[in-house]
Amino acid sequence: MNNSVVIKSNKHGITVVLDNRADFTTLKSCVEDKFRQSAAFFGNVDMALAFEGRPVTNEEQKELLDIIEKETSMNILCVMDNDENKDAAFVRAVHGSCIQEQTQTASDGLFYKGTLRSGQVLESETSIIVLGDVNPGGRIISKGNVIILGSLRGNVFAGANGDEHAFVVALEMNPMQIKIGDVIARSSDSAQTKKNKNKTVSPKISFVEDGNIYIEDLTSDILEDIRI
Repeated sequence: MNNSVVIKSNKHGITVVLDNRADFTTLKSCVEDKFRQSAAFFGNVDMALAFEGRPVTNEEQKELLDIIEKETSMNILCVMDNDENKDAAFVRAVHGSCIQEQTQTASDGLFYKGTLRSGQVLESETSIIVLGDVNPGGRIISKGNVIILGSLRGNVFAGANGDEHAFVVALEMNPMQIKIGDVIARSSDSAQTKKNKNKTVSPKISFVEDGNIYIEDLTSDILEDIRI
């Protein structure tokens, strides 16, 4: 029996213990097998999750979560950092406090570290900086600007108080929907690339001009034209 992956669970969360001696390909295969076998046991529940035993990069974490979500019906609310109060953190996560646990408020904005997953909503009275991805089904609502240091594939509403001077920045811009002030653009309709049609992934900025939302490469010239 392969014990490279051990699953520990309680009613609020799951801890996946990964063998530090195993290569990542082996671990992925073991995670797939373990969660496939346990799918009926866990059922369709909301869970927080944590990894132990070895460090995992953000990319590795995404791969493991994709496997777990494919093999089970669980809704993984968030991934918790390891700490001595993990049980209490699991409880807070399942009761909707996961996002608040991972945010820090500064005088000029809100910082969120982690991936915003389907069904999660992050709201702020100020600008928001996300250190991670926004997956399809994830949503951000901000009265200020939104800066995503990762991939934007969900929904973003900047300038939620009607401010059409707000903007959205993402390292990879592929949203389901962007709304700035009262102007809406969806991935298949009114969002327009004005200058650069190259599909290579590069930092982009979305802003309102003449009643339309435009998406352009993020350059110093563009920043000079945008009101911060």
